[in-house]
Amino acid sequence: MAQLHFTLDHDFFVGLFSETKDEAFGKLMEALLNQVLLAESSEQLGAENYERTSERSDYRNGTRTRSLTTRIGKIELQ
Repeated sequence: MAQLHFTLDHDFFVGLFSETKDEAFGKLMEALLNQVLLAESSEQLGAENYERTSERSDYRNGTRTRSLTTRIGKIELQ
């Protein structure tokens, strides 16, 4: 299993304090889940976005946005 180092940029972190508790938690979960999905995809495929490796003859495609409805609101996942 891959290790994931989750980092937040300063503007994102400061912006969380201007939101309500549910909105801030939703944005934090959206950022966290998108990072986890990206890391999991890279580990599973063995290639980064639009990268061709010696083991793969095709490029890895990009992502599409999907909505996930939760009890804290709608989360947009890549």
